[in-house]
Amino acid sequence: MGIQNTIKALSDPIRRQILEMLKGGRMAAGEISEKFPVSGAAISKHLSVLREADLIRDTREGKFIYYELNTSVLEEVMLWISGLKGEKHD
Repeated sequence: MGIQNTIKALSDPIRRQILEMLKGGRMAAGEISEKFPVSGAAISKHLSVLREADLIRDTREGKFIYYELNTSVLEEVMLWISGLKGEKHD
């Protein structure tokens, strides 16, 4: 995994929008898909890239899959970026 997968996942505007949507809490795959003018298969691929980068987690409940943010990875990325800016952390 690592920072390279994370940066790749964040490079796509649809994936960034999905992360923004998940800030409000977990969502079912169908709820996410209906917000975009692309196919369900395309959204599934975007979700897969985000999951592989460990930016989101999924949970199956019955026939639905719910996605939520993995904030620990986002925090690691933010610390890395602020370190590049020369900011000190405790």
